[in-house]
Amino acid sequence: QVQLVESGGGLVQPGGSFGLSCTASGDTFTIYNMGWYRQAPGKERDGVATIDISGNLVEDDSVKGRFTLSRDNTRRTVFLQMHNLKPEDTAVYFCYALGPYDRQYWGQGTAVTVSH
Repeated sequence: QVQLVESGGGLVQPGGSFGLSCTASGDTFTIYNMGWYRQAPGKERDGVATIDISGNLVEDDSVKGRFTLSRDNTRRTVFLQMHNLKPEDTAVYFCYALGPYDRQYWGQGTAVTVSH
C-alpha cells in the first residue's frame, strides 16, 4: 500500500506562482511513476505532469513552459512549481502514483483557484 499526502493549494492571482508537494509513504519502493493530475469543475481528471523511475517527464501541452515537476533524491516526494497561472488552471490537483500491475494511488486532492 502507498499513501500520498499533498500540501499546498489555495488562491492565487492570474500570472502568479504557486507550489504543490506530495509525499508518498508505505511501500514506496513499488512506485515507478509519480506526478499530478487535475480536475476542473465539470470536467474529467486530466494528467498535468508525471515522472517515471528513470526520470522521464511527461507534461501536458497546456502547462509546458509554465509548470515544473521535480522530485527529491528519495523519490518519495514530488514538487509541482506553477508559474504564470491562468484562470483555466483552476482545479483540484491530485497527487498520483503508479505501482505494480498498474495499480493507481491517489492523494485526497488540493484545490488551486486562480482568480482576482
